[in-house]
Amino acid sequence: METRKIQQVSNGTFTVSLPREWADGEGISAGTVVNLHTHLDGMLVVQAPECEDDSSMQFTVTVGGSDPDGGGDTGDSLEQTLRAAYAAGSKQVVIEADGTFDAEQRQAVRRVARNLVGVTITEESDTAVTVRNVLDANEVSIRQSVRQLQFVAVSMHRDATAALTGAAPLDGFAERDNRADRLFAMVDRHFTRGLDRLDEVDALGETRPELFRLHTAARELERVADQAERIAAVASAVSDPFPPAVADEVSELAELIPEALEAAVQVALEGDNPDAAREALAARDRVCEDLAGVEQRLFEDVDADADYRFAHALHALERTAEHAGNVAEVGLRTAVRTRNMDERPAREGGNESAGHSQSA
Repeated sequence: METRKIQQVSNGTFTVSLPREWADGEGISAGTVVNLHTHLDGMLVVQAPECEDDSSMQFTVTVGGSDPDGGGDTGDSLEQTLRAAYAAGSKQVVIEADGTFDAEQRQAVRRVARNLVGVTITEESDTAVTVRNVLDANEVSIRQSVRQLQFVAVSMHRDATAALTGAAPLDGFAERDNRADRLFAMVDRHFTRGLDRLDEVDALGETRPELFRLHTAARELERVADQAERIAAVASAVSDPFPPAVADEVSELAELIPEALEAAVQVALEGDNPDAAREALAARDRVCEDLAGVEQRLFEDVDADADYRFAHALHALERTAEHAGNVAEVGLRTAVRTRNMDERPAREGGNESAGHSQSA
């Protein structure tokens, strides 16, 4: 760390010189416009503006033709690369073919453009394809995306458990799973960009701590959707639903999770009502404890020959409850921190000692 002395110019403006080495490294010279970010913790951050031709935001990938022997680049590997570039915050990816693209590779590129929010194919030829993200952070609401993800994950959970207990058939499950993946991928992308660029955080309208907890909540909700997919897979694979003796108990426990998730997400987003977060944590503990008893009764008391795949479904339910608890823990920390920050000015600003109030 080095120190600099604040100077005052004739019009009363305060100035401070910038380290030459840093300025040269960021491409800053006299006349360059920089971004100033002020934060509630008292920090002032100077950051060079992001350029459209910034090489860190653009990638060129060269792919070879895929073949059955494992050489070249398959459509799956190309899709993984494009998804990784999206998550890393890239604005543009140019895919160049070592020869020409095969059908599998072209399908992979189109699949990515179809399944990732904001991604579009801007140029396409026999030897090159340009994929660009056209979504502006000013147009994105991370909070709304988290709420949408909650809705999708909860609906998947309810439908999967209903199919598992024989209450209802599965319908439109794959489409909702893809939507959950799209929503989380978008939140993850903007969170990653926010780590690199404070102007991204400003454009999203969130503080850095808020963006972190929103990303954490979205990650847990995406995992709830994944667990619902596992439960649905068991429900589709087994010939019969849960035995009636345990189906009602499983349904009751499964329904506690959406209620806990709703409360947990609300606290994580708003940073208030710590009691709701504690209730969500208590619901998680009850679900996990009672499911262990359900599994024991299912395989020992009710039906010793029960399909072993029911155990996988019960474990997925337990994991779902734990993911809801993780969101509640984030909400509880946020509520406690928010309450402390709200109370701090009163403690620091008043002359009375702690525990005494000034009479009117």
